[in-house]
Amino acid sequence: MSATINPEKAPTATASGLPIRRTMPAVRARRPQTATWVPPMLVSLVLLGLWYAVSYLVLDEKRRFLMPPPDQVVTKGFLDPDVLGEILASLGQTAAVALAGLAAAIVIGMAWGIAMSQARWIERSLFPYAVILQCIPILALVPLIGFWFGFDFFSRTVVCVMIALFPVVSNTLFGLQSADRSQLELFRLQNASRWTVLAKLQLPAALPAVFAGMRISAGLAVVGAIVGDFFFRRGAPGIGSLISNYQSRVESAELFAAIITASLFGVVIFWLFGSIAKLVVGAWYDVDAR
Repeated sequence: MSATINPEKAPTATASGLPIRRTMPAVRARRPQTATWVPPMLVSLVLLGLWYAVSYLVLDEKRRFLMPPPDQVVTKGFLDPDVLGEILASLGQTAAVALAGLAAAIVIGMAWGIAMSQARWIERSLFPYAVILQCIPILALVPLIGFWFGFDFFSRTVVCVMIALFPVVSNTLFGLQSADRSQLELFRLQNASRWTVLAKLQLPAALPAVFAGMRISAGLAVVGAIVGDFFFRRGAPGIGSLISNYQSRVESAELFAAIITASLFGVVIFWLFGSIAKLVVGAWYDVDAR
């Protein structure tokens, strides 16, 4: 009786005559959905426990305003309709500034990075100024920005651009320069134009790095909008102005609520760009390897 041999498990002879067994490549098992949200929830519970411990065990009652317990933040900050409406209105103004600054930073940063990737002399000429812009203390420039451009929406947007620009520039340049050398030589052998190489090889290869820079810049844009609110008080107040007002009035619960709201907005923007990256480049690159 003849036996049926599975070709995937059939032994293959080596040069030494000894059989070896071929095996199929291992397939990585997909992680369950609970593995993505259970660890952050556990950390959140630990942080809430530490918060309560500091409020009730470390601080006495007279100094508890320095860190009000979470239930007071919820009741006075989020469940009070007047306070919640004030926070959401200010958040809308800050969101408009942050998104406008982030869009400008993406356009300017990608154009800057693409220009530097085209020639070594352009990179040597322009990259030091990107580093200088990143190292300049923005708080020292904010008064000058107000003198030059006024103290309204445009000045806040300029602050956002200055803070959020460098990650887009550096990541775009890194991504464009990380294109496969062998493929680049193949394009050159075919006498492909500089634009063809950029559009069909370098930009697709740079997409993961570009989106990583956008995610970093998204959080920095929120920080820039809040910094601008602290200094530019004209026009509709943003959440930075609201935080300053709560601080001056020693309204700790409302202050913590405003800070948490601004932080959650930054997390949402960060998550949004991560989702966009998965949709755009997820079919070619493993953007969520961890």
